[in-house]
Amino acid sequence: MTLRIGDTAPDFLAETTQGNFRFHEWIEGSWVMFFSHPKDFTPICTTEISLMGKIQQAFINRGLKIIGHSADGVEDHHRWIKDIEFLSETKIEFPIIGDIFLKVAKLYDMLPAEAVPGNRSPADNATVRAVFLIGPDKKIKLMSFYPMTVGRNFDEILRTVEALQLNAKYKVATPSNWQPGDDVVIPPAVSDEEARQLFPGGWCAKKPYLRVLPYEAISRS
Repeated sequence: MTLRIGDTAPDFLAETTQGNFRFHEWIEGSWVMFFSHPKDFTPICTTEISLMGKIQQAFINRGLKIIGHSADGVEDHHRWIKDIEFLSETKIEFPIIGDIFLKVAKLYDMLPAEAVPGNRSPADNATVRAVFLIGPDKKIKLMSFYPMTVGRNFDEILRTVEALQLNAKYKVATPSNWQPGDDVVIPPAVSDEEARQLFPGGWCAKKPYLRVLPYEAISRS
């Protein structure tokens, strides 16, 4: 069954670099970034884990837990982490899931059902390079899949986290190229009557369906 935004993130028993746990129990009401990799000891994956090690605190400061995934075993992960920490001069403090039998990769529709474990090249697992943002309600809020040759933009992922959290807290939506501090919009699901209760200072209705709200109007609420 294909996963969609709004679906409950599938639960699983995780074997990770920080011990074993059940995924839903680990979430514990937090926001989660779950990002996956096709194989250990590969160049793009190494740069991504290295960068996350350097900027992980920015995600933690927003109440978000980070968990990585790679379609190799935990023993390999530990050896790979040593390389990453040496290259990046930072400590990797988040767990990385071991998935040598590809169970999690298939559970999250990152690999076709016919994919088999064993001796693999990165190209055999191309679609494993994915990002899932999961809310405290365990619902999938974002899914993103990247090709093998393109490293992920984690600044964009962090921006999306801020936008999602803003929407969850204030019932607003963010326009194209939005950055924290920019104006937001009132989504169509919020009626004018409800909007007047939520934002008594008013808004600028450029069109009946395009109601622009200054960021200050929500930052003061």
